[in-house]
Amino acid sequence: MKTPSRFSGKKYFNTLPTGMSAEYGRMARRWLTGPEEREPKPPLGPFKADAQALARPVPAEALRVTWFGHSSTLLELDGKRFLTDPVWAARASPSALVGPKRFFPAPLPLAQLPALDAVILSHDHYDHLDPVAIKVLSRTGVPFYCPLGVGGHLRRWGVPAAQITELDWWQEVTVGATHTLAATPARHFSGRGLSRDNTLWASWCLLGPTHRAFFGGDSGPYESGFREIGAAYGPFDLTMLEIGAYDEMWADVHMGPDHALVAHQVLGGKLLLPLHWGTFNLAFHGWTEPVERLRTAAAAQGIRLVLPRPGQRADIAAGALDSGWWQP
Repeated sequence: MKTPSRFSGKKYFNTLPTGMSAEYGRMARRWLTGPEEREPKPPLGPFKADAQALARPVPAEALRVTWFGHSSTLLELDGKRFLTDPVWAARASPSALVGPKRFFPAPLPLAQLPALDAVILSHDHYDHLDPVAIKVLSRTGVPFYCPLGVGGHLRRWGVPAAQITELDWWQEVTVGATHTLAATPARHFSGRGLSRDNTLWASWCLLGPTHRAFFGGDSGPYESGFREIGAAYGPFDLTMLEIGAYDEMWADVHMGPDHALVAHQVLGGKLLLPLHWGTFNLAFHGWTEPVERLRTAAAAQGIRLVLPRPGQRADIAAGALDSGWWQP
């Protein structure tokens, strides 16, 4: 029997011991004096998604994905459209004036998104949960699927309760007559402002009649958990896993490229689309380091990657894709 999340009545907990460094002085010194090129020097883009192409009906046996930056993707899976962690804000921050700023504008205005069958949310951090985007999407009537507690944010922002479904780990819900969403574990944390871990975090399995995809949200190294997910719901035609914002001081909550490749393999993934990189300055590494490390390690292990430019629609049936968009 799969184990649901652990909740004390106030806080949620990971299945493995998980910590983060509180060496704020060391962090400040690295932030101010580190030599890494953490942001692109020349402006990026503009990147443009093809709104007309995305609006056409999704074929019943198609698997396509459009990456809008960070962890925001439009997944077209067996006739339905799913949007993951929509963040259109200029900053991953509670403030419009300070905080990590986007390296490029979103490749498609929110108003030009096609009709969606579901919005899937992994957790409540600012770089994954954008209140302005949520409010705009809510007005379309689209249903939202999120981990336990995250629905409270949505309701405060005016999303009708009837549009919100909150799931614990290992719970499933059907979307129409043909598709299933399963909330699955991840190794991370949650919180906006000073609050911490009073909402749940999750990964998601998106299961259609023909294809299966995995959206990892944010997670630290979690081989045992991903292996269990792969056994329950894999193999996956596409895994979407975070590769950026890693550091030794918070190594338990972000995977980085090497652990993402391990997760992809134990999940039973066929192609890997890396997320959570190239959009915000959230760590001390260079802004292209995650993808360059991933490319090198994946090539050595024979793992196929999907690396579209922002806004580019990738057909998974076409196999690996390497646009190299981040290169000079």
